[in-house]
Amino acid sequence: MTGNEPFIAAVKPLVDAMGGEICAPDEAGPEDVVLAWEGVDVVGVRLPQLADSLDHILAAMERRRGPLADLDRRTKQEVVRTLEARGAFAVRHGVETVAGALGVSRFTVYNYLNRDKGA
Repeated sequence: MTGNEPFIAAVKPLVDAMGGEICAPDEAGPEDVVLAWEGVDVVGVRLPQLADSLDHILAAMERRRGPLADLDRRTKQEVVRTLEARGAFAVRHGVETVAGALGVSRFTVYNYLNRDKGA
């Protein structure tokens, strides 16, 4: 026991929500983020790769809303707006990944995106 378990427990939901992993601070690599509390390194956070983040975001949305492919058109449009705000379409093959998750074509996703820009 290090005495820092409450701090680790406090940051774990955030790390999980973004698809990261917790590691010991001495195991953290150069791309990892080490969190310190009162001047002491407490925990390392291994951030996900950008493409993995999109999969993680889609899985979280599916846990909240149910199967994304089963949503009605209006709700799928809301999902696309949310994903756009979170940068999902900056990821290589983001449109294809989202289209597959929603059970629609890439063309449909582009239509949803363009519809919002025209409104």
